[in-house]
Amino acid sequence: KQAVWSVVRRFEEPHIFQPFVRGCTMRGSTSLAVGCVREVDFKSGFPAKSSVERLEILDDKEHVFGVRIIGGDHRLKNYSSVLTAKPEVIDGEPATLVSESFVVDAPEGNTADETRHFVEFLIRCNLRSLAMVSQRLLLAQGDLAEPPAQ
Repeated sequence: KQAVWSVVRRFEEPHIFQPFVRGCTMRGSTSLAVGCVREVDFKSGFPAKSSVERLEILDDKEHVFGVRIIGGDHRLKNYSSVLTAKPEVIDGEPATLVSESFVVDAPEGNTADETRHFVEFLIRCNLRSLAMVSQRLLLAQGDLAEPPAQ
């Protein structure tokens, strides 16, 4: 759980586990606190160049992280998400269950289902990448004996 959370909570470094993100610049204060704002730059080929996002929730005790999109050149209007990381036991081994919920308005020209499928695809990619990054971190720390099956 700590390895996963140590990656997730890095609001200023989403590119660590979000594969479509090229980089990130903090706006205003660089301190990591609820209300801080980042500008995220996406890789070429992504259907947007940038997103401006505000940190809404950062609960280090319960491992809950929330973000709201407040600007950018994309079509996700009124988007916000909450990610939680909860301890689990899988096959007798400690693990972390990560879930992310979201709300978003469907943009003009798209249905609610199309928008939901697009966002769910992005979340699945991010969560897969988060799992791989966290596993590499555990391997580097010596807390994971062998790489998990893909």
